[in-house]
Parts: sequence; C-alpha cells; structure tokens
Amino acid sequence: MASEMKVHVLSTGVMETDLTWLLLQGGTTIKSRHQREDPIPWGECPTHAVLIEHPEGRILWDTGVPRDWETRWAPTGFHDFFPVQEDPAGPGYLDSSLAQLELTPDDIDVLVLSHLHFDHAANASMFTNPKTRIIANAAEIEGARAIEGYSQGAHIVSDYADLDLEAVSGDVQLVDGVHLIETPGHTWGTMSLRVDLPNDGTKIFTSDAVYLGASWGPPATGAAIVWDNLAWLESVAKLRGIAEATGAEVVFGHDAEQRKSLRLAPDGYYS
Repeated sequence: MASEMKVHVLSTGVMETDLTWLLLQGGTTIKSRHQREDPIPWGECPTHAVLIEHPEGRILWDTGVPRDWETRWAPTGFHDFFPVQEDPAGPGYLDSSLAQLELTPDDIDVLVLSHLHFDHAANASMFTNPKTRIIANAAEIEGARAIEGYSQGAHIVSDYADLDLEAVSGDVQLVDGVHLIETPGHTWGTMSLRVDLPNDGTKIFTSDAVYLGASWGPPATGAAIVWDNLAWLESVAKLRGIAEATGAEVVFGHDAEQRKSLRLAPDGYYS
C-alpha cells in the first residue's frame, strides 16, 4: 500500500436514460399489470473518472462522455437513449474536471480504460501523446478490434481505432496499492479498479461490472446491457468476495444516488 496516494473522483458528464437499460428489477423497471400506467423509470446515469496521484505517477481510470456526444452517437441511435445533460452549471466533462485540478491530458502517465464503450473510452484520444500509456484488457481489445463499420452496440470504432493500446490479462497489480480486476460480462473484457488507501481504506470502482447499488444485491440483479449474463454474475460474485475480504467501499458505475455521497473533485479526495 502506497503511503502517499490521493484518489480524486472526477465528474465526466451525466447521461439520462430509461433505467431498464441498467436494471431488470420487478416493480422498479419491470412493471406488473398493476403498474400499466406508471411512467417509464427515466433517470440520471452519471459517469465518472478516477484520478490516482501515486508516487510512481498519475493514473487515470476511464474518460467519461464526449462533448460532441450527439453527433458522434447519432449513427448508433444511442443519442436518443442516453442524452447528456447540457446544463452549464451541472457536472462537467473530463477536460474541465482535469483543469479544475490544474491538470491537462499531458500530465497523465497511465490511462486505464475499464472497457471501450462510448461513455468510458470516448475521450481517450486526448491522451495520444508520447507520455501516456493506455491500458485495456486483452479480451476487450480483441473483441473491439474485430468490429467492422462505424459501431457495434455501444462500441464506436473511432473512439479507440487510433489508440496504441497496451493489453493486460487477468488480475494485475498496476503499482503498489492499485489493482486491475478482470470482471467480464458487461463486455468481453470489462475491468474493475481496486485502490488500497492508508487512511480511507480499500475502494473498488466497478465500472460497468456493476451499474447500480440495486444491481449489487445479493442477489445480483441483471440489466439490459450485458454481453454474457453468466460471466456477469460470476464477476459480481468475485467483486463481492474481494469487498468482504478487504472491507472495501464499492463505488458503482452509474449510480446517481451514490454519487451524492462521494467526495467529488475538486472539493474532496480520498487518501
């Protein structure tokens, strides 16, 4: 465990969506006959990045949504299903969140992409400088590179086509106190992030291995966007085991309610 480490949770854009995409739960997103007239469960779907200031360098986890989301996503149709809030007073994008910490993409030593979906890898091209290593899971890279045309599902080829991606497999200790956890299911090679902090303890950032607190369970509750349901359930069980063994706080990928309790940059951090 690194004795001098800070973890900043960055706002990187808030989408809105029909929450059925994220949760298939009876009475909540799946309606009974008694709920025929209930409105669609439309709500916020926030995104975040994680900046780790470590003695060995600055590590960034994920990149959030792009400023040109509407035009970039239009060919996929997802611009109508996941519109990004445009309130200028609301949560910012990655570049502005970095700037609030007086940083630019050139200050990042390692960028880790939990997976290559449009709301996680969309801003990765900001980091195509000689300094920044860009890491993704080997299975994710293989699957994404095989896509032909503009997109497949939530993978948009132009988000990652020009990136020099460094592949990792399995569970990996990136540096002292920072671990990448292989948690497939949502996609071929989704990863989660574990950070062991001396003061605030272990944090697990699930990315889309677990969307919401309501997904976590137990029992775990699935969603409409899952590539392999069995692998997803196994990944949730794996994360639960790690969390129980370490006493970790688990930070879910898109939980609007949990977001209210996080120490968001630039006002707070974990150490």
